[in-house]
Amino acid sequence: MNPPIENVLVIRRNLFDQLGNFQGLNFEPRKYLDAFLSRGNNFFLPRPEAEINPGYKQIIPYALIAFGNTVAYYVRGKKAGEQRLVAKGSIGIGGHMNETDESLFALDEQAYRAGVEREVNEEIKIDSPFEDRIVALLNDDTTEVGRVHLGIVHVFKLAEPKVEKREAMITGLTFLSKEDLLARRETMESWSQICLDSLERLLS
Repeated sequence: MNPPIENVLVIRRNLFDQLGNFQGLNFEPRKYLDAFLSRGNNFFLPRPEAEINPGYKQIIPYALIAFGNTVAYYVRGKKAGEQRLVAKGSIGIGGHMNETDESLFALDEQAYRAGVEREVNEEIKIDSPFEDRIVALLNDDTTEVGRVHLGIVHVFKLAEPKVEKREAMITGLTFLSKEDLLARRETMESWSQICLDSLERLLS
């Protein structure tokens, strides 16, 4: 029996272009989010179509888990949902927003944030108070994966470095300084490289 097809949250690429497309990070997320999270501008598509159709951008929360001047780092194992990213290092936790997430129909910001916390909570367990801030948007049209995805970069600032993995695809989860992360930069996925290059600004 075939598994049910996953439906993922998207916006139309032309909406992104109208608001002003960019490459890399954009530190004015509010300019975009009000439109993206407006009723009718986001909807769900079957993931197989969304992955190959650049007329849509899949909305992906990408959370940096920070404690002081360190950030959680891990390597994507063989069980990663996105096979094109297997064995890549990452400092971003998160994934597709699925139609199965409660209250995500005609998604507004409150429902989006609740969905993000669920997504993060599926991948890791955070045993610490934290503050969640949206700090930037991330776009990378230079890669096959990036062309059909748009990242919303969150920073979870933790009071204590207490994090454990839940997902099998997360391996070697540890907090690292920027210097240690830079030493691993060449083995990271492109979104993590882009975030690492502006880490001070993202964490400030």
